[in-house]
Parts: sequence; structure tokens; C-alpha cells
Amino acid sequence: MFKNKRFLLFITDAIIVMGCFYGGFLFRFDGRIPAKEIIEFKKLIWIVIVVRLASYYLFGLYRGMWRYAGIKDLLSILKAATIGSLIVAGIVFFRREQFTCPRTVFPVDWLLNVILIGGERFVIRMLREIRGRGRGSREARRVLIVGAGDAGEMTLREIRNHPESGYLPVGFIDDHRRKQGMSIHGVVVLGRRGDIPRVVQERNIEEIVIAMPSASGKVIREIVSICEEAGVSCKIIPGLNELIRGHVSIKELRDIELEDLLRRPVVKVGLREVSSYLKGKKVLVTGAGGSIGSELCRQVSQFNPLKLIALDHSENGLFYLEYELNKVNNENADSLGVHIVVGDIRDKDKLRSIFERFRPEVIFHAAAHKHVPLMEKNPEETIKNNIVGTANLAELADEYKVEKFINISTDKAVNPTSVMGASKRVAEMIVQSKSHSSTCFVSVRFGNVLGSDGSVVPLFRKQIAEGGPVTVTHPEVTRYFMTIPEAVQLIVQAGAMGKGGEVFVLDMGEPIKIVDLARDLISFSGFEPDEDISIEFVGLRPGEKLHEEPLTAEEGIKASKHKQIFVAKPDVVDSNRLQRDIEELKFLAERAEGKDIINKLEEMVPNYTPKREEVPQQI
Repeated sequence: MFKNKRFLLFITDAIIVMGCFYGGFLFRFDGRIPAKEIIEFKKLIWIVIVVRLASYYLFGLYRGMWRYAGIKDLLSILKAATIGSLIVAGIVFFRREQFTCPRTVFPVDWLLNVILIGGERFVIRMLREIRGRGRGSREARRVLIVGAGDAGEMTLREIRNHPESGYLPVGFIDDHRRKQGMSIHGVVVLGRRGDIPRVVQERNIEEIVIAMPSASGKVIREIVSICEEAGVSCKIIPGLNELIRGHVSIKELRDIELEDLLRRPVVKVGLREVSSYLKGKKVLVTGAGGSIGSELCRQVSQFNPLKLIALDHSENGLFYLEYELNKVNNENADSLGVHIVVGDIRDKDKLRSIFERFRPEVIFHAAAHKHVPLMEKNPEETIKNNIVGTANLAELADEYKVEKFINISTDKAVNPTSVMGASKRVAEMIVQSKSHSSTCFVSVRFGNVLGSDGSVVPLFRKQIAEGGPVTVTHPEVTRYFMTIPEAVQLIVQAGAMGKGGEVFVLDMGEPIKIVDLARDLISFSGFEPDEDISIEFVGLRPGEKLHEEPLTAEEGIKASKHKQIFVAKPDVVDSNRLQRDIEELKFLAERAEGKDIINKLEEMVPNYTPKREEVPQQI
């Protein structure tokens, strides 16, 4: 009959308010209200209804969705009822000659309003949950929620509020001793992590939801392993890096991904520090079309730079970056101070024109050739891009008095066995040689990032999609991994901390076996490793090491004020000699003298140990 549910609620509240006020009179006079007091009731009732409904409106009682009523809504009801009672009591007090209502009516009226108005709202929620359970229980999948904390409680509420999701919560799993046997909204904690197989069998569990956003990757791996042994599939709510304001949505439940097994502590960025060196500044990002460069552009743009200059030689990468920035901001990139520039860092004249036009104040140098085996076959291109290109940028940054220059390095620069690693070590030396410049030059060193272009994870996924085999270089090979957003957050933070000459080393956690990574990806794709999809060991490729290292023995390490960023002991670099060495490398690269390039790099980087038989013969 009533199309507007809020109007119906409004009318219902008016009736409840009238009944509560009348109840106050009944209580005061033991159920027998004198005729004189009935007249007093009639004089005041319209004032009471108007004041209370106005108070309820002002405190948002007609804006809320009462099917989701909670503690905050109850507090709003308490505040609204209290303010309404005080106003009515004040009117009676200041108009004593007109109203003679007994004072004891007001506390009873207040209590009845809290009970009935609040009860009305929570009955709406209760009826919806009962209806939802009845509608969804017949065909719903029986789920077990791992984690009986705040996230677990929110997950339970979301599932019950959305019966169309097809889930029926059966119980909780939590390792906390005091939570065993306790219940949340009627759903009992049935055991600890090790009890999952037993609970799955006893309660006919069809799926498990991991509701532990702050859990480490190690814990997630253990739970996933237990679930696999129990023969039940898993879903997970996002980690803290992905959750916004602590809210869990049923739409955010997803399958386990590789990033979940890598979960690391949430990166805490010093917003004031970062904002102070990026806000209102002209920021140049090289290699902007790549994985790290494009994420740098995304994150830097959040700090409101005056200009963001995205430079890359790859037009495709820049095309998609520009499209994304325009889509996110829903207007032209140029009006936002974003400038897309196609150019090559090896071309110093082009770089000079960019510096002349934009006068960058902060530079993030992410452009580099990174593919180790490919660069072993093309050492001259490695030199031109990773060394000559970095030298071009550093010289112009010094000349144009750039405020900060952040060079993106790699753990492959430590005790390198590849041309790529050695070239990145020389790039670090170029940055360290500028210690006397007015520009603050720093390097940030880290390992592999998940999902970057040409990395092992996309390759494995492609091989799995093709039916295998998945090729791993060696059964014992390990690498350090972190996610792209996490790496970039720490790069930006390190840039804020740099004073000049430092090599910052990001905390990469524990190294991960590549063969374990391959098996996890096969399992996540719905296949059985070594049965549905085979794993083949093909041997280390040219330039590759069995294990990477974040530091040399000589560098040592010291903590910074950020617990996930460390500082390597700086090297003393002879800038004049380095300049001569780079000129010689440039000459050799232009002549494609592969063996001579290797010899020169070995001379410049004492820890570089190339495998001679892998040095290519140039044509």
C-alpha cells in the first residue's frame, strides 16, 4: 500500500511515540490516569510527536538502511531519544503555567522510546536475516570461515545479508584458545587450524573462506595446504593493502592468488614526507610504460605533482598508460599536468630538450633492459641503455639542478654473474659518483616483482594455459619477490628519506623457491602438479644465478627509520675514472665488441664473475 518505506516508518514511529508517552502516564498513575491528566496528555502529545520525530530525523534514523542495523545505529537512537526528552522536559519547565505534566513521566517515556524505536529497527534486520537464511539454506554451499576476528564477523554478516551469494556459514576456525566453543551471531568456533580436515568431514563443508586480512603469507600458505589435503576449495578476503575502511564485501571474496601466499606487512608510507617532496613538483618518470614505471606514475599522481612527465621509448606502453590515467581522472591528461613523451634515454639531445621544456625537479629512473639471458646475447645494447642512458640522465639532472634523482636498481647488481647485473651495478656507481652535486642522488635496490612484464609468473601462466610443461631452470633456484604496488610504495618512501649517495635496500622477506611458485600456480589454475601439468628442469640460463643476494659482504647494512628499508654502506667512487670507463664502454658498445665489453665490466665491477663460455661471438 505504501510505496515509500521511509514514510511508513515515519508513521509507525509517530504511533510508537504516542504510545510511549501514554505509557509514561500509565506508569505514573498505576494504570489509572485521572481525567485532568488525560487533558494534560492531549495538550502535550502533538509537541512530543513533533519534537521526537524531528530529533529522530536529525540523527539520521530515516536515512539508514535498517536491514544492516548495528551498534552505531543504536547509539544514534539513544542520542535522539535523549535530546527529544530534554527538549520536551525543557518546554514543560519553562511553560509551567501552561503545562503541569508530572516529571516522572519523562524517564519512563525515554526508556520506552529507546526500547520500542530501537526494537523496531532491529526487528527489520532480524526478519531479513531469517528470510535470507530460509531462502538460501536449501541450495547454499556450506562454508567454514577461518578467522573469528573482526574480519570474520564482517564476512559472516555480509554472507547473511546477501543470501543470493549462495553461501551458508556453518562455523568458524580460529587458533585463539579462548575463542574455542564460543559463537558469533549464533555461529560457533569449531576448532583450530589443524582441525579443518575433521570439521570439513563432520560438517560436510564445501568451501572455506579465509577472513584474515593481516595474516602473513606463511600462515596463508599453511591454511591453503591444509585445505588442499582436506579436499576443499578456498576463497579469501583481500589483504589490508586492498581493504578500504575495514569493510568486507561479498563481491570481494575471490580465489587464492599468488600474491596472497606472499603477503607481507602492510607498507606504511610517511605521507607528510612523501607529499613534501612530490606535491606541486615537476616529476619525470623514465620507463613509464613498464610495470614499475607505470605504477610509479599512478602512485606519484596521487600526491598532486605540478607536472608528471611519463617518458618511454615504447609507444604501446605509453598509449595504455595515458588511456588509464585519462580514464581514472575522467578528463584530459594535459589538464592534469600529465605529459606523455616518447623518447629514448640513450638520446642525450632528446633528453636535453625534455629538460629544457619541463625542468623536472624529481626524477624516478626506472628505464632499463632487465631480461638477463637476452642481455647476455646483446651486451652492447645493455651498455647503451643501462649505463650510457643512466649517465645521460644523471649528467643532465646535475646540470639542471634537479632536487632528487631516484635510480631503480636490482639485487642482480650484487656480485653479478650477468651483463645486466653488472650494468646495473655501474648505474649505481654513476649515482654514487654524484655525491658532490646539489642534486640528491640515491638508488633503490630490490628483487623480482610479481607480474612484471617478462617475469617468471606470466611465463608460467602462459605455459599452464598451453597445457604445460612448466619449465623451471633448477630445482633449488630461489628468488626474492614482492608485489609491484608494494615495491613502488617503498621506492617513493626511500626517495623521501634520501640525503644523497645512499643505496637503499628494500626488505624482500624470505627467498622463494621457483619450483614451489610453479606448483602453486598450477594448483591455483585447477590442475594437479606433476600429474595434469608437468614441471621440467631446463638448467640455468646464461647469466643466471642459483640464489640472488641483496648485499655484498663489503657493503654491510644499517637500519633506516622505515622498518622495511635498509641502507647499504656507500662506496667511494672516483668520478673522473668512472667517466673515462663509461666513454670506453660506449665506444665498445658502438662497435659491438662483446668480449671486450665483458672484460671492461669485469675491470670496473670487481665482484662481477661472468661465465666466459656464455659470452656471445659478435658477427
